[in-house]
Amino acid sequence: MADRDRPTENTVPAHERVYRNLRARVMHGALPPGAALTLRGIAAEFGVSMTPAREAVRRLVAEGAFKLSSSGRVSTPELTNDRIEELAALRALLEPELASRALPRAHFALIERMQAINTVIEQMIEKHDAGGYVRSNLEFHRTLYLRAQAPAMLALTETVWLQSGPTMRSLYERLQRKAATENHRKIIAALRAGDDPGLRLAIRVDATQGLRMLTT
Repeated sequence: MADRDRPTENTVPAHERVYRNLRARVMHGALPPGAALTLRGIAAEFGVSMTPAREAVRRLVAEGAFKLSSSGRVSTPELTNDRIEELAALRALLEPELASRALPRAHFALIERMQAINTVIEQMIEKHDAGGYVRSNLEFHRTLYLRAQAPAMLALTETVWLQSGPTMRSLYERLQRKAATENHRKIIAALRAGDDPGLRLAIRVDATQGLRMLTT
């Protein structure tokens, strides 16, 4: 594709640009649980009219990233223990299956890439950078799951990440997450060995451990 044919920031519709930016913020925990936003404030920040802001928020409400009250107030969700358990159960179902499907395509370069990301995660932990931790942790998992070539399943998984993003960020700010990189090392070892049962177990533990710590 010629450079002139590639989509640019200016060719992306306004509502899509706002949607992508807000979605990334919520998924990476840049907004805390219960954070309130206004359509007017969103429109002003992105330099768009109310219509694109409203469309972006509507999509994010449908995905569970935002809650919309009867008065029109927009906020990030505050998860109950029951909701946390539900999201953990979904991750336990979806993510081991994605990893298993990715295993036959887990070539050396992919595994080395995941090892490098895990090193970045360790650095984020040492810096107490919760935002960097969340972003890098999701990149670690997404890098593997993309190899599953199961876009519908990955989309469902990302919706779970989206709904739990603000709450997970709060957890990481309170706790030392040394266990996360140890779990990741087990995932990488299972990939190197071609160990499907071991990979499924390591993914399940890593995907649910953090969320379930919130209910204790």
